[in-house]
Amino acid sequence: MLNKLQQILLSLFVLVLLAACSERVPLAGIKPENTPAVHVGGTVVSAATAVPTETAVSTVTQTPIPAMEDEPTATPAPTETPLPPTPTPTPELPETYIGIWIGKEELAQLPMEGSAWENVVAVANERGGDPNISDQNNDNDVRVLAKALVYARTGDTAYRDEVIENLMAAIDTEDGGRTLALGRNLVSYVIAADLINLPQNPEENDTFSAWLRETLTEELGDLTLQTTHELRPNNWGTHAGASRAAVALYLGDMAELEQTAQVFKGWLGDRDTYDSFEFGEDWWQADEDNPVAINPVGTEIDGHSVDGAQPEEMRRGGKFKWPPKETGYPWEALQGSLVQAEILSRAGYDTWEWEEQALLRAVRFLYEIEWPADGDDQWQLWMINHVYGTDYAAETPARTGKNIGFTDWTHSEHRVVVTISVQKLTGEKDS
Repeated sequence: MLNKLQQILLSLFVLVLLAACSERVPLAGIKPENTPAVHVGGTVVSAATAVPTETAVSTVTQTPIPAMEDEPTATPAPTETPLPPTPTPTPELPETYIGIWIGKEELAQLPMEGSAWENVVAVANERGGDPNISDQNNDNDVRVLAKALVYARTGDTAYRDEVIENLMAAIDTEDGGRTLALGRNLVSYVIAADLINLPQNPEENDTFSAWLRETLTEELGDLTLQTTHELRPNNWGTHAGASRAAVALYLGDMAELEQTAQVFKGWLGDRDTYDSFEFGEDWWQADEDNPVAINPVGTEIDGHSVDGAQPEEMRRGGKFKWPPKETGYPWEALQGSLVQAEILSRAGYDTWEWEEQALLRAVRFLYEIEWPADGDDQWQLWMINHVYGTDYAAETPARTGKNIGFTDWTHSEHRVVVTISVQKLTGEKDS
């Protein structure tokens, strides 16, 4: 039997042992002081037991990870409103205005008042009448010319839009017609395209230019614009030459322009330059062996002066007689030749002086035989007075002609010689 003292000591030993065990084995789920907690598979354990051991405490239960309320809730980034695209600046296209008939500087000096200007505006504002180049009497071409002139003088783009619309509509309308109609009607469309600077609209200009190229060699009947100019020494040939010159200038085709000039010089009487025309009866030729379109200076037939007579047109009234039978053909031939002369002159050819001022002599002859210009030929007198400083009585507003018009406004003052540079025509740069 243990004595009383031994019982007391044994009890104390058991108590000490129990106290020591309680410090070494914590209860599950309780964090020991100063031991950081870590997450292992969703269970909170102490750092000392973070790595699993072979002995597991069966009483451990999984406790959900508490929400971390101290972390801010992520806020979606604001949606950026896209900026409008930066507009592409309109490129400044090169100046391509040629001045086939009249230039910008010249136009800027013309008055915007008076009967001549008012007539241009009135014709420009006319409606109706679609392009039909195959109809030699169709006057849409000169109405479109009026619209182009008004645009070029005022800058009103509504007129320019109308011109472009008509230019596109005119393409291929020569089909089924004759080269006389093509020669009469084409030139004003080409001048109009120049006045509005059509190359500033590349797509339309490409279409228009390709068509112009075709018109030079397109067969209408058994003739083309080129062969009509080179074979027919009458009104057919002069109208064809005017349109041919305008097309060559517009396209910048110097070879075509040079050929046009040579043929025209031959028509005025220089057989050394060109002499392949097919003349008809020689009743009015001053020299039957050397026929020309305008008789030379000082020539006579049966004692009557035929200086300046156009034999190919005079024969339409019959054989030579005095006074001759009147017809309108000489003036119509001059309509084509005056336009041809002006276009070539602006390109640098001295057309108005060729063959001792053959064109002035042709007009003078018609007045000498008392066949004055009237009707749709009146516009020619403005041209003659403009170039030569003459004073033939000319009405205003002048009627439009078969291929051009409005010269009482565009050519009312005495001429100041203006020529187009080769660089401007071909696009070459000055060296």
